[in-house]
Amino acid sequence: MFTHKRADFGDDFIFGTATASYQIEGGQTDGRGPSIWDSFSATPGNTHNGDTGRVACDHYNRWPEDLDLLADGGFDAYRFSFSWPRLIPEGTGARNEKGFDFYDRLIDGMLERNIKPYATLYHWDLPSALQDKGGWMNRDIAGWLADYAVEVNKRFGDRLAATATINEPWCVAFLSHMLGVHAPGYRDLRAAARASHHVLFAHGTAINALRAEGAKNLGIVLNFESAQGATGKSEDLAAAHLWDGIFNRWYLDGVFKGQYPADVLEKGFGPYMPEGFEDDMATVSTPLDWLGVNYYTRGLYEADATRTIFPLKKVDGPLEKTEMGWEIFPEGLEEILTRISADYTGIPLIVTENGMAEIEGTDDPRRIAYYDAHLGAVLAAQKRGADVRGYFGWSLLDNFEWAEGYAKRFGLVHVDYETQKRTPKKSYEAFKTLLTGANQSQVA
Repeated sequence: MFTHKRADFGDDFIFGTATASYQIEGGQTDGRGPSIWDSFSATPGNTHNGDTGRVACDHYNRWPEDLDLLADGGFDAYRFSFSWPRLIPEGTGARNEKGFDFYDRLIDGMLERNIKPYATLYHWDLPSALQDKGGWMNRDIAGWLADYAVEVNKRFGDRLAATATINEPWCVAFLSHMLGVHAPGYRDLRAAARASHHVLFAHGTAINALRAEGAKNLGIVLNFESAQGATGKSEDLAAAHLWDGIFNRWYLDGVFKGQYPADVLEKGFGPYMPEGFEDDMATVSTPLDWLGVNYYTRGLYEADATRTIFPLKKVDGPLEKTEMGWEIFPEGLEEILTRISADYTGIPLIVTENGMAEIEGTDDPRRIAYYDAHLGAVLAAQKRGADVRGYFGWSLLDNFEWAEGYAKRFGLVHVDYETQKRTPKKSYEAFKTLLTGANQSQVA
């Protein structure tokens, strides 16, 4: 069980779990169009064991059971994402009414169970038709996203507790266009530079479009890493600072300061940025109502003079690791939350993802310890002045973990992918105890 009590976090603190459409829904029927993850995962060598999200957790059909798990666990909210190709198969133009009907059922099901819907408009499943036009490398994507956002708001906005434009733009841009790990799988500096700007320009454009429609409680979800030098040498500290610029400051500085870090431009992106990008920065930095913070781990970096672009490399750290190979470093979450509040913004912060991959099974004491330590980091950040209003564990269900396929399990609930049977893990029970007050006398 956890060593914290619900009351420690404040009366209005929101607890929830998070998922993403492509990772759990399946249901590639009823008019849903193809996405970049359909073709990327169908390409040999891109995902573990050639796994795809074609069936995933069959949430498209089993959503009532999954919402019952949320309600039974005492969770206040559910962070989910809309599937753009399910709603607008070609990305623009004709709507798929069966897709809109699915999310009507899902959202109404949450409200019937007193679960607050926290929606994400884009969690990586770009319609393939838009990728054919350049996807995130094409400036026009700002208008495509804004039009899609308006359609979503018109149908669902009155029932949503909060809306985020984009999940983890670093993954959308750098991981997918520079490192090639995620769809569409580019390894190209120009593509990465342009995607890194267009993803934030599209975000700001969508926020403005939503505000014009009267939408409320709007934000973005950024992912963060605690970047540290592998040694105390000045060159390694500089390498860590540069990676902090690539991973953290590019998005924080863009969204909250209307500028990009000079070191990231100088060391890599500068010559490849879209012409006149500076004129877009007022849109990029459109004011928000809240910020989502995703955090999992830290990274250790050292200088690498052999690399002419971003001259650094990551080295293995000594701390205990998750099944993803990520170091368990809860202090980093406290650091990130307090840094954002002190250096960037006073708007409310919500931990929109935090969790760990663990081996298959329902007895997961390491996951319980991981969550307990990171919940403690949230409390520590609150005491240091960070206005943290909520915490969403990743994830409700074991699911399709992108390039890792079904080999890595983040769920509070175990999924047997052969039978689709859901079995709550001990970590789920730990949250249930925390949130419902059951057996609180056993909690230290």
